Amino acid sequence: MTPVIYIPKDSGALALGAEKVAKAIEAELKARGETARIVRTGSRGLYWLEPMVEVLTEKGRVAYGPVTAKDVRSLFDAGFLSGDQHHLWLGKPETIPFLAKQTRLTFARCGITDPLSLADYGAHGGLAGLRKALAMTPTDIVKAVTESGLRGRGGAGFPTGIKWKTVLDQVAERKYIVCNADEGDSATFADRMIMEGDPFVLIEGMAIAGIATGATKGFVYIRSEYPHAVAAMQAAIDIARKANVLGTAILGSPNAFDIEVRVGAGAYVCGEETSLLNSLEGKRGIVRAKPPLPAIQGLFGKPTVINNVISLASVPVILDRGAEHYRDFGMGRSRGTIPIQIAGNVKHGGLFEAAFGMTLGEIVEDIGGGTATGRPVKAVQVGGPLGAYFPPALFDTPFDYEAFAAKDGLIGHAGITVFDDTADMLKQARFAMEFCAIESCGKCTPCRIGSTRGVETIDKIAAGVEPAKNLALVTDLCNTMKFGSLCALGGFTPYPVMSAINHFPQDFAPKPMAEAAE
Repeated sequence: MTPVIYIPKDSGALALGAEKVAKAIEAELKARGETARIVRTGSRGLYWLEPMVEVLTEKGRVAYGPVTAKDVRSLFDAGFLSGDQHHLWLGKPETIPFLAKQTRLTFARCGITDPLSLADYGAHGGLAGLRKALAMTPTDIVKAVTESGLRGRGGAGFPTGIKWKTVLDQVAERKYIVCNADEGDSATFADRMIMEGDPFVLIEGMAIAGIATGATKGFVYIRSEYPHAVAAMQAAIDIARKANVLGTAILGSPNAFDIEVRVGAGAYVCGEETSLLNSLEGKRGIVRAKPPLPAIQGLFGKPTVINNVISLASVPVILDRGAEHYRDFGMGRSRGTIPIQIAGNVKHGGLFEAAFGMTLGEIVEDIGGGTATGRPVKAVQVGGPLGAYFPPALFDTPFDYEAFAAKDGLIGHAGITVFDDTADMLKQARFAMEFCAIESCGKCTPCRIGSTRGVETIDKIAAGVEPAKNLALVTDLCNTMKFGSLCALGGFTPYPVMSAINHFPQDFAPKPMAEAAE
């Protein structure tokens, strides 16, 4: 058989040298007169092993990594095309513990298939959910999504089926599906991985959403910092149109649905759904007051479903395998799987898809392997820059929306940032306020002014100026921002600030003069 070499073109792998590795492999094949087919894939999400190169041989797929261009010649000398041993040999990818422990539903194809091959997509179960949806009534599709327990994976955790039903029940000449791909949180990369590594699953999910709600037009709003994702999605949409997966007659049915890619301009606040809608309409990205809800009066004043990438990409497997199959994973009201993104000062950073219910400690210590520095973990921020800082004392918290809320935290987009014992939590609290001040759209006073005053007040605490009085003032500011802000930017900024104050009070205590001088 002709060997097949799989090299990732995921932007995370590219940043680590995947393109140089690909060119070195091509040159080595030519120099040796060897024949092999090269397929550029997404990443499997084991970023400490990227670029991770795989070769399909008579033994099956065998992985090697992390590979550099300098390693290529020795790989070939060691029998790379036959899957033979080398110091970078990892064996079958599925047996690597980080992958073996996962439950991959949404990311089942990522890193395995050619992202822009519709034939490859179909051979690995793609379009099965869409075909089943075409044989169902819109009401039954919405019922299946509702019964699956799928909740918004963008951060709020709102039940997806309820949002879809609201749009389905509206009477309008035009409805829209908007995919929020403005993934701006620190330590998050799941949306990007899907768009670069399995774009057809997002297209399929959006088409199903359109059929379910009566929408005929979709938009994917992608952050400008994701040029590879923009290119992959545009190419996949063009391919899908030619294959009648999109267009006036989806797979030969009477249903019409098409998708456009729109690129953001770098505003973090456009991750908030109403700011995103304003941006899509060509307006300044500022928050809208609610009501009316976007499901009733959204894009261009029409009923609109706004879902995150992972929410929509999870729909095809629900329609294919059934609501019960998806609902059987998870705990409490958090059903299905969640792609946990592990980053920061951590040994094994990457994407880990698992059912809800693992404890935070299991994720950080067992899966992530602890800190990259080898020092003790001091804090873990879950949910991006607006997420709370959890100390090791809270590592028994299950990864579940309600469990995190009970501990004054939030799962958000499931990004985890690990900090070791050298982190200064006062500086982290200041960063949260500063981030909010910089990224605020300016529409509401608690967010616009509160965050600016928050930075100033924390600076006074750091300088030892009336620390008790200023800590009380920060607490009061956070209370005002939490309950008075129009959107989650100002409303959630108190989570990192107050968690830093409550869990790490020693970092806010006045420092001895000698230490302060350093």
